[in-house]
Amino acid sequence: MHPYAAERFTDEEQDVLRRYFTNLDLPVFALVNLPEVVKGALFARYSRSPKSLRRLFLDEFVGDLDISGDATIDATVGLRRAEELYDRVFYEYGDDSVAQLGGVHLACEQASNLLTKVLEWGRLMSYLEQSTRYIAYDTRLEGRYRYYRDPKICESAMGARYVGEMDRMFDTYASLVPAMQTWFAARYPNEEGDSDFVHRQAIRAKAFDALRGLLPAASLSNVGIYGTGQAYEALLLRMRAHALPEARAYAELMLEELRKVIPSFLKRVDAPDRGGAWSAYLERNRVVMEEVASSLFGREEPEPRPSVTLVDFDPDGEDKVVAAMLYPYTHLPEDQVLARVRRLSAEEKLAVVQGYAGERANRRHRPGRALERTFYRFDVLSDYGAFRDLQRHRMLTIEWQELTPRHGYVVPDAIVEAGYQERFEESLGRSADLYEVLAPSFPGQAAYAVGLAFRVRYVLQMNAREAMHMLELRSGPQGHPEYRRLAQEMHRLIAEQAGHPSVAALMGFVDHGTYDLERLDAERRAETRRATRTLPT
Repeated sequence: MHPYAAERFTDEEQDVLRRYFTNLDLPVFALVNLPEVVKGALFARYSRSPKSLRRLFLDEFVGDLDISGDATIDATVGLRRAEELYDRVFYEYGDDSVAQLGGVHLACEQASNLLTKVLEWGRLMSYLEQSTRYIAYDTRLEGRYRYYRDPKICESAMGARYVGEMDRMFDTYASLVPAMQTWFAARYPNEEGDSDFVHRQAIRAKAFDALRGLLPAASLSNVGIYGTGQAYEALLLRMRAHALPEARAYAELMLEELRKVIPSFLKRVDAPDRGGAWSAYLERNRVVMEEVASSLFGREEPEPRPSVTLVDFDPDGEDKVVAAMLYPYTHLPEDQVLARVRRLSAEEKLAVVQGYAGERANRRHRPGRALERTFYRFDVLSDYGAFRDLQRHRMLTIEWQELTPRHGYVVPDAIVEAGYQERFEESLGRSADLYEVLAPSFPGQAAYAVGLAFRVRYVLQMNAREAMHMLELRSGPQGHPEYRRLAQEMHRLIAEQAGHPSVAALMGFVDHGTYDLERLDAERRAETRRATRTLPT
C-alpha cells in the first residue's frame, strides 16, 4: 500500500483521461497524445491551481480541444520497432546522446516539500511547482489535511502523535488565513481603479506569504517535470540512493510510468550491474561522508554569521569580465587583452561594460557570456520557504544542509503587528517538539515536522550572468519579502565586498525598494491581459 489518495472520476471522465494519461489513480503519471503547447499550458496553470492535473485538464482544457480523433489511439503502436533500434544503439553500445532526444512531461503529485527539492535537483530538466502563495492549505484531500504520512512513522508508536500534531499545525494555519486576510484588507484598502478581484487576489497572496512558515515540510505539493530520457535516468539513480524513504519509493512510481512511454531509455536504471551499481556507489559515498563529517564536526556549534555571507569571489573578476567582453572583438590572446584592461581607468572599464550591455529595456535583455568569467559563492541562512524559491535556479550550484529547528525561525512583521505572534510561535514550538521526538528513531523523516519558517543553511555559487538573472528576478516587486531581502543583500555584497561595482551596475533591474502589496501590480497586469483577450474582434 502507498500513502497516496486516489482521485475518483466518472466513467465518462475516465474514457477521456485514458487517452492522455498513463494511469488514472496514482500520483505519478505521464502525459501522452497531447500537443506540446497544451502540455506546457497545463503545467503553467498547474502551479497556481489547487487541482490535480487530471482534474484541471477535465475542468479547464478538454472543452477547448477536439478529442474525437483520439478515441481509438493506442500509445504503444509502433513502440516495438523503436525499442529494437534504441536497444541496439543505446543499451548495447551506450550512446547516451540518443537518450537526449526523447522527452516526457511527467506529473508528480502529493510530494512532500522535502521530496520536491529532490525532484528539482537536476539542471537539465524543467519544473513547475505548486506555489504556497497562490494555494491555500486549509482544504483537505479525502477528509485529511494535505501532508505526507510516512508509512513507517504512521505504523510506529509515534504515528498517532505525528498525525495529531500535524493536524494541529494545519488547524492553526487554517484559522489564521481568514484572520490575516481581514487584517491586510483593513490595512491596505482597495485603491480607486482596482477591481475587487485584483485587490482580493493581492490580499490573498499577502496572507499566504505571511503564513506559509506555519506549514510543515511534510506539506504536499504538485510538480510538473519535463525532461529527456537521460535526465530522468540521472534523477532516478539519485533518488534510488537517497536517504529519504519517500524519495526511494517515489522513484519506483516514476520509473513505472516512464517505462510506459520511453522504456528503452531507462533499461539501465535498475539493472544490477548498471543503475544498481551506480545508485549503490552514490549511497555508499553519502553514508561515508555523513560519518566523516560527524567525527570531525559533530560537537562544534555554528558561529554567528549574517543571513548572507559572501565567502568566495575573484578579486580580479571584474577585470576578467571586461577582458572577456572585449576578447571576441580583437585578434589578440586573452592574457594580452587582460593585461591591457588592467591599465584602463575605472571610467574606461565602465564604458566597456555599458557598451557590452547596451540599453536594456527590461530584465530579459541580458548581456552575453562574458559575465560567466567570474563567480560569487554565498553562504545563506534563511527560512526554508525562501530556500524553496531560490533552489529552483538550476544554473547555479547549490548545496543545502539538513532541515532542523536548530537555527531558529523567522516571524513575519505582519504576524507580530496583527497580534498573532503567540499563536504563530506556539505552532512552531509544536513543530520543533515533534522533530525532537521523531529524530532518534526516524532521522531521515524527522524534517517532515519542521515548519517552513525555520531557517536552513545552504550555499549558492553562481557566475555573474546567473547572478544577474536570479537577483533581478527575485528582487522584483512581486516577490516574497524574505527572498527579496536576500537578493538585495547579495547585490550589495557584489558591489561593495567583492569590489565589482561595474558588474553590480549591470544588474540595473535589481529592485531595492519596499512594497506593501507585492502582488498588486502583477494582478493588475494579469487583469489587463484578460480584458484584452476577451475584447470583441
